[in-house]
Amino acid sequence: MKLDHVGLTVADLPAMTQWYAAALDLTVEFEFELPGVDFSGVMLRSADGWRLELLNRPGSVVGLQAANPVEAALTRGFGHVALDVPQVDPAYDALLAAGAADRMSPRPSPEPGVRMAYVADPEGNLLELLDRTP
Repeated sequence: MKLDHVGLTVADLPAMTQWYAAALDLTVEFEFELPGVDFSGVMLRSADGWRLELLNRPGSVVGLQAANPVEAALTRGFGHVALDVPQVDPAYDALLAAGAADRMSPRPSPEPGVRMAYVADPEGNLLELLDRTP
């Protein structure tokens, strides 16, 4: 068994599709709508195959909006999406330049030998950046 994709409900599907495509260098794999329920989405794919599904349904409410990962752990359920990057600092800087917000600047992770950082996308969803380079 392997993870296929992560689904993330967003308020502004076109804007968030554009942001994730540009910020994480993802391509649109397909768009979809479910007839009769006013539900739509976009599946994005990375060059190395992982996928992010952005979903939209009018009337959706804001979920977890944590200031940092420690605060996010006070809410059960989805907390963040973690991305393995070659180097945390340049990836962190690039995401901030693309409009992400700082949630935890680059630092050593609790996992030995790993560096980490957290940002929030323009709608407040947490993204963790991990660098396992020796």
